[in-house]
Amino acid sequence: MTTRIVIADDQEMVRHGFRMILDAQPDMRVVGEASDGAKAVETVRSLRPDVLLADIRMPVKSGLDVVRELAADPVKVVVVTTFDIDEYVHSALRDGAAGFLLKRSGPGLLAEAVRAAVAGDALISPSITVRLLRHLRAPGAAAPPKVALTERETEVARLVATGETNAEIGARLFITAGTVKTHLAGIQRKTGARNRVNIATWAWQAGLADPDA
Repeated sequence: MTTRIVIADDQEMVRHGFRMILDAQPDMRVVGEASDGAKAVETVRSLRPDVLLADIRMPVKSGLDVVRELAADPVKVVVVTTFDIDEYVHSALRDGAAGFLLKRSGPGLLAEAVRAAVAGDALISPSITVRLLRHLRAPGAAAPPKVALTERETEVARLVATGETNAEIGARLFITAGTVKTHLAGIQRKTGARNRVNIATWAWQAGLADPDA
C-alpha cells in the first residue's frame, strides 16, 4: 500500500526537498502541501492523508497547535523542525505526535519516521532521546497515576521505553510481533496513551526504565 503524505512548512524550499525525498520512496506519495498551520488542518481534513509532516514555527497556527487539533483524527502527525527545544518535544509528544524529527536528521530518517508512524511506532531524533528520558525522570517530575498492567504488559512497556521495536520485543520475550501489538493495545487502553510515544513517556515517568542503564 502507498502511504499518502501532506507536508506543512512555511518554507517552500523545505517542502520541495521533503517532496523529492518522499516521492522517491516506492511506498510513499506526497498528496498535498500547506504553508501554515491552519491550511495544514484544512488540507488534512480535505485529503485524508495517512501522515502529516508538520513544522513547529508556522504562521496562523503552530505545529503544536496542529498536533492538538488533529489529536482525534486518524492522521499520524510527525513533527519535523529545526528547533531542538525540550518544551516543544514534550508538548508535541504529550499531545499525540507520532514522532519528532530534526530537519538535519537526513533523508533516511525522514522516510523511516513516516514508516514508523504508519506502523503505529514512533521515531524520535536520536540526539533528543537521551535528554528527553532524563527529563522525564528528573527530580520533582510528577509520577503518572498507577495503572494495573499485567506482568507481560509491564515488560512490553519497559522495552518500548528503552527504544525496542516490536520485532525486538518479540524476540526478547519469545512472543510474536502480533502478540506484542496486542499487549501494546492493552497498555494504551489502560494508560490512555494515544500511541507508542505516549506509552514510552508514561513508562519513563512511571519508573519502568533507567535512562542511565
